[in-house]
This record gives sequence, C-alpha cells and structure tokens, in this order.
Amino acid sequence: MNRAELISHIAAQFPQLTQQDVYIAVTSILKTMGDHLASGGRIEARGFGSFQVNVRPPRLGRNPKTGMKVQVPARPTVHFKPGAELRERVNVEAELLDGMIEQVIKSTARASAAIDKALKFVEESNQRMITSQANISRYSTK
Repeated sequence: MNRAELISHIAAQFPQLTQQDVYIAVTSILKTMGDHLASGGRIEARGFGSFQVNVRPPRLGRNPKTGMKVQVPARPTVHFKPGAELRERVNVEAELLDGMIEQVIKSTARASAAIDKALKFVEESNQRMITSQANISRYSTK
C-alpha cells in the first residue's frame, strides 16, 4: 500500500473527512515521524511496532566494477521492529495462507491422479479399439 492508497482507504473509512483532510493528516504524521527519526529519536506505537535509527559501522567493501577494496563509511539506517500484536496477526494470516496452499496442493494432486486415471482409461480404450479393428480386418479379409 502506498501513500495515496492509504489516504483513499482512510477517507473511505471516515466519510465525514474529506480526501484533503486525510491527505493533510497522513502527510503531517509521516513528516513528523521522519523528522523525529532524522534527529535520532525513536518512535513506538504499541501493538504495531517501533522505529529507531541504527548506525551501520564502517566496513571494507569492494567496488563491483573494478574489484578494488574501498572503505565504506558508517551510516545511519532506519530499523523497524514489529510489535507483538502485529507479529501475531501476520503469523495467523500466514498460517491461514499456508493452510490454503496445502489445500490447493492436495486438490491439485487429486486432480492430477484423476487425470492420470482418465488418461489410462482412454489409452486402454484406444488399445481395445485398435485390437478390435485388427480382428475385424483379419476376419473380413478371409
């Protein structure tokens, strides 16, 4: 979901708010969060998760074009850690999805077995028909 989809979704949930009101609120929240993280702060929304700035230490890297070693400086990155409620919701939905995938696999296996059985029946029918035609030809030429 991108920002525009988020705004549309919230505006649909709250018809008393205009699209412009929701746009201003979402943009303001995201800007405030970005400013706070840029200043080195930490953001925590219970049940959802927390954002914090981690600093990656300097390291020795390699230029992929030349293959030469280069020093990569330390740099800050934003880290998100999901909260317990969000983690649980995602896991439950993932388990439901896994169950659905298992059902599809089982259904596919059953369908494949049925197709194999039908193909075998068709092959046997064709073989019987060929044998019958051969017998008819043998007896009709005598």
